[in-house]
Amino acid sequence: QVQLVESGGGLVQAGGSLRLSCAASGSIFSINLISWYRQAPGKQREWVAAIGSGGSRSYADSVEGRFTISRDNAKNTVYLQMDSLKPEDTAVYYCFTKGYWGQGTQVTVSS
Repeated sequence: QVQLVESGGGLVQAGGSLRLSCAASGSIFSINLISWYRQAPGKQREWVAAIGSGGSRSYADSVEGRFTISRDNAKNTVYLQMDSLKPEDTAVYYCFTKGYWGQGTQVTVSS
């Protein structure tokens, strides 16, 4: 099993920044791809970004150029640096790998 714990969410004004963290524990030796998803009120959960074990990255069009995903394998942690935040980025952010979800962290961007 894999346990994922997100942190770093909060309230920020439009144009501001936040850095989310996703700490992995458990059977992590086989983890390759880790992704961030988000779910806004009344909307379906959507994919945001992903990073492979070799550092390859991919982003949704809606966050490309504003968000940066990174990982620290020594700390078993994946980060999501979010800059130039917009009110439409307001959502609960989740990390996901190998069928496991974290509990999510709330991000609220005020206009």
